Amino acid sequence: MSKTIDITELCLRDAHQSLLATRMALEDMVPACADIDQAGYWSVECWGGATFDACIRFLNEDPWERLRTFRRLLPNSRLQMLLRGQNLLGYRHYEDGVVDRFVDKAAENGMDVFRVFDALNDIRNIRHSVNAVRRNGKHAQGTICYTVSPLHTTETFVTMAEQLVALGCDSICLKDMAALLKPQPAYDIIKGIRKRCGDAVRLHVHTHATTGVTLVSLMKAIEAGADGVDTAISSLSLGPGHNPTESLVAMLEGTGYEARLNKACLHRIKDHFAALRPRYQAFMSNIHGVETDIFDSQIPGGMISNMESQLKQQQAEDRLEEVLIEVPRVREDAGFPPLVTPSSQIVGTQAVFNVLMGRYKVMSSEFADLMLGYYGQAPGERDPAVLGLAEQHAHKAAIVQRPADLLQPEWATLEAAATALPGCDGSEEDVLTYAMFPQVAPGFFESRARGPKNLGRAPESAAPKSAESGALAASPLHAPVTYNVTLNGRSHRVSVAPVSE
Repeated sequence: MSKTIDITELCLRDAHQSLLATRMALEDMVPACADIDQAGYWSVECWGGATFDACIRFLNEDPWERLRTFRRLLPNSRLQMLLRGQNLLGYRHYEDGVVDRFVDKAAENGMDVFRVFDALNDIRNIRHSVNAVRRNGKHAQGTICYTVSPLHTTETFVTMAEQLVALGCDSICLKDMAALLKPQPAYDIIKGIRKRCGDAVRLHVHTHATTGVTLVSLMKAIEAGADGVDTAISSLSLGPGHNPTESLVAMLEGTGYEARLNKACLHRIKDHFAALRPRYQAFMSNIHGVETDIFDSQIPGGMISNMESQLKQQQAEDRLEEVLIEVPRVREDAGFPPLVTPSSQIVGTQAVFNVLMGRYKVMSSEFADLMLGYYGQAPGERDPAVLGLAEQHAHKAAIVQRPADLLQPEWATLEAAATALPGCDGSEEDVLTYAMFPQVAPGFFESRARGPKNLGRAPESAAPKSAESGALAASPLHAPVTYNVTLNGRSHRVSVAPVSE
């Protein structure tokens, strides 16, 4: 008897985030929902990641209303989101009370499966979110960010899986955000987790397609005991995106495994998004095929595009090769963090600074905080000399405790600030929107009544054409992050468009 492999469909979130810079309008997703709901997916990822940011920054759309809409239109589906642990959907740590309120409201508005990760794989930054999900009676999926370094071994990932099971996670996800997961490591890690954690724990695998090998990696993970994998409908797949759903279904035929999906529904979903995708050409990634250089640099394609933009702004495009060499050095200095939001932006930006201005002559406040433990515990030892420079820059000492333990309750302050803004409706959802993006939320609240924008229908002249437009149209990037940089005794603010999960 064949074993059923569960499929999580990504077309409503990570697929268009990776390929179309998260710009797809809700109205363009709505017509596909009936078929998605009937296709037989284990879950449908539709929220979290960069979607919350993109909704209020670019689409004039309430992200909470997007979630409520999906809940109405997908009554038979598990709705899934990506949550950055103690960072929630923002770029800083939030105190536990804010984490509780966010998870409570996401659950109340219709979320079922919370895939919770931390950029440093620091379990302490995942624990409170997982507890909040479980308290709401929802599915807590603990996540391991896959990366490659001298410190990251099969045993490293298996041990983390044990820790996540001990937290009470309902399932474990091995998350490969840069398409680095080759077939044999995929087999070894899943086999190791299955042996160590037993058959009761559900195992899922998420990977991107950029390097061209990861469809095989999914097959090897399935053979090793994975219960489910992530895919994207074929018309929103490949490149920096994900492996095609239909290809995975076909690959399993005759293997003793099967994905019991409705092929007629898949065909209609494919056709719907195939017709839509050309309208978002202005936001499409430059990566159309395979990028095997990622195996050597371990730098995702979108991160490379980000660094190209920074160099272009400094008239230093010819120094990209130096930056690509510098990124692994900075990563090693910082203790080999995985390159995922926000560590990818922080490490990449510091590498650009090092090349343009000399190694650590200029240090972003965020990189100093990364070195000093304010984002969590790095996987490895941090370079002592760079650590000393970080302490000098930040005028504070390194910490070893969980960063959120240093934070004071902030809900009352956030609520007062949010409700004073024109257009804020006073709901906890609006306060949380302000908490995530306090620079963007005021403009969104004021303009919300004008209704959502559909950038796929905008006149060509309105679409961004270059990095100078404020958003990189041709790379899978989204909202700028502002860094505070000190140079020659003067403070500067630098905005960088991040690569995000």
